[in-house]
Amino acid sequence: MSTSIPSNKKDQLFDHLKKANTTFQKIYPGDRSERQPVHTLYGGANLFKYDAAKALGQRALEIFETYAPDAKTFGTIFGLDTKSDFSSKIYQKVIAKLKTEAIEDFRIDFEDGYGNRSNQEEDETAAFAAKEVAKGIKEKTLSPFIGIRIKPFTEEMKERGLRTLDIFVSTLVKETNGILPENFVVMLPKVTIPEQPATLASFFDILEEELKLQKGVLKMEMMVETTQAIMAIDGTNPLNKFIEASNGRCIAMHFGTYDYTASCSITARYQEMDHPVCDFAHHMTKVALAHTGIWLSDGATNTMPIGPHRGENLTPQQLQENKEIVWRAWKKGYDHIRHSLWNGFYQGWDLNPAQFSMRYTAVYAFFLESYDDAVERLKTFVEKAARATLIGDVFDDAATGQGLLNYFLRALNSGAISEEEVLATGLTLDEIRGRSFKKILENRKK
Repeated sequence: MSTSIPSNKKDQLFDHLKKANTTFQKIYPGDRSERQPVHTLYGGANLFKYDAAKALGQRALEIFETYAPDAKTFGTIFGLDTKSDFSSKIYQKVIAKLKTEAIEDFRIDFEDGYGNRSNQEEDETAAFAAKEVAKGIKEKTLSPFIGIRIKPFTEEMKERGLRTLDIFVSTLVKETNGILPENFVVMLPKVTIPEQPATLASFFDILEEELKLQKGVLKMEMMVETTQAIMAIDGTNPLNKFIEASNGRCIAMHFGTYDYTASCSITARYQEMDHPVCDFAHHMTKVALAHTGIWLSDGATNTMPIGPHRGENLTPQQLQENKEIVWRAWKKGYDHIRHSLWNGFYQGWDLNPAQFSMRYTAVYAFFLESYDDAVERLKTFVEKAARATLIGDVFDDAATGQGLLNYFLRALNSGAISEEEVLATGLTLDEIRGRSFKKILENRKK
């Protein structure tokens, strides 16, 4: 076919466009393919022990088996289908998870979960916690992801936050001869201006040089906890500026439900994860950071599934009251987590081992209830070479193909489905983990 544009003029047209496209792709490289934890457990630094993951996992299993002794009771608590094997399948998956890897991510907390203490006490806690982490590395008892949360880099707290981080990392490196835990991260809370993550990134440079660590090994997370993190004084969303200021060190943004709702003047009774002000912040964060490779995490439910009556000689009435309180808290937390998942936040916080079961129940149910339908739709779509299809009353086009691919990757990474269950789609694991539906189709045409 004949065309009108000369080759040299076409090159001129595309030269500027190529530079712009390349710049865009660097800013938005797409989601990372590695595993993202589905939750982060926060615990006061003064309470951390090298075997905390195992001990808390055992406690979580005890609580779960006490208050959900069988699949039928379990399904009733969470409103799952007890007539089919769906409830039983989720139940067995939750038990297996609590037995093998109850905690995916642990954040040793020197901020709200630790409080303001004397400088001497926090110094001692930082050193002690670092030694416990070192012991955990040696004994192989740490969770797959781990880190610390320091105090914010506000004018009042910057000295304390930096000092705690310095003592912790310096002590840890000394104890381990330069080894850091896998997936170690430092969380910076209450970020309001780019200079705060920039300062932390610069301190990372100093620590790595002084301690002879590999350059770039120290990573950070930031917390969205204030209205200023969602909208700056000039009316723009500052989150990308925060990421740029981190100099490539930031890997995740976590939402602080209760600080954020408080900053919006929401009274304590209504400070919940599904409040509309939280949804607004979630959507702003999602839009600002989508496809940048930054992981997003929602906050926590602060209603604890813990009965008020303790001891061995409880009356039937007290035992029943404990059950009802735990069940209500589980269902509330389950609904909150489902709301987060529906909004595209696939990670959240837990504050107590009694919450682990509701976390995994929500995650597994969310993905598994869509599994059969997703397999049929994706398999048919790929077989028809991504031509638009109509299965039943559902129309699928190319964007839906990518959405189905994202579903299987998230479901696999969360543990909701197995590798064998992914292969039922007709795709390979490499294709799923490649994250690009377009590339799958291109490669299959060759």
